[in-house]
Amino acid sequence: MLEKVIEIIRNQLGIEDTEIDEDTSFKDDLGVDSLDLLELVMAFEEEYNIELNPEELEDIQTVGDVCEFIKKYAD
Repeated sequence: MLEKVIEIIRNQLGIEDTEIDEDTSFKDDLGVDSLDLLELVMAFEEEYNIELNPEELEDIQTVGDVCEFIKKYAD
């Protein structure tokens, strides 16, 4: 799952040459702003057929956080 999440991040943000792992911070390491994060969440929702509440977006800080949410909500 981590590899697919990283692939989605790379595609959405257009970054190919940046090292990404579970500990990668969206804000600190990738420079993601709130609009970028919202677009990423929509891509994850579509890919994994899940729906995240807007309040939960505040809890998403790292790539690992995304994986945990997907595991929690995926069918």
